[in-house]
Amino acid sequence: MRFVDTHTHLYLPEFAGEHPDAVERAIGAGVDRMIFPNVDLSSVEPLTDLASRYPDNISMAMGLHPTEVKDDWRDVLFEIESVIGDGSRYVAVGEIGIDLYWDKTFVDAQMQVFERQVQKAVGLDLPVIIHCREGLDQTLEVLEGISGVKGVFHSFGGSERDVDALRRRAGDFYFGINGVVTFKNSKLRDTLPAIGLDRILLETDSPYLTPVPHRGKRNESAYIPLIAEHIASALNIEVSRVADATTANAETLFAI
Repeated sequence: MRFVDTHTHLYLPEFAGEHPDAVERAIGAGVDRMIFPNVDLSSVEPLTDLASRYPDNISMAMGLHPTEVKDDWRDVLFEIESVIGDGSRYVAVGEIGIDLYWDKTFVDAQMQVFERQVQKAVGLDLPVIIHCREGLDQTLEVLEGISGVKGVFHSFGGSERDVDALRRRAGDFYFGINGVVTFKNSKLRDTLPAIGLDRILLETDSPYLTPVPHRGKRNESAYIPLIAEHIASALNIEVSRVADATTANAETLFAI
């Protein structure tokens, strides 16, 4: 079986000294394609360096994460847009979006940054990787004002009602499902039928959101099969169907 981890940060300092080892473990687990979304200016170089070592296994996305939007956002965003250039090196713009969980100080700036990056993606015919945490209304407000947007709601953990709202107001997006689906008290398993296998993407968001039975430890892309197994159980299908469908979904959305 082949898997795609559509959202992983194996290039971050949490993997210091073993970046290539983490990639090799993923490949050994059948995760032969990974997508690295960017965070901020400081992460561009480590992301690019690690991806360049594995051109057949790693694809890059470029964007400015909402939690990194500060007073200097205009200058930082200009630099990020310069890195994106004509978009030919990247399979998506991301991760971008709205995050009001930690701090609501820069909500207006986050919305401006998000809108500009979505517009950039549409202009380059690239999908967006959307981070949305306690900012659904603001996210949908931006998306409703722009036509032609395609992409994925990363780390989706919402309800069937949320799925319906996103489809009505944002369009036919994909949904990134990660280790949250394995958590004992997660209701995400109940939402999976509403999403449908044809719109599910596998992701780890490593080093975060480690799936059971490894909770409490650093997450990594090699754990993708565990997530696939939980999805298969929830949908009462074979894991091979989850692998085949989610890989095809990733290949379609990101043109990989």
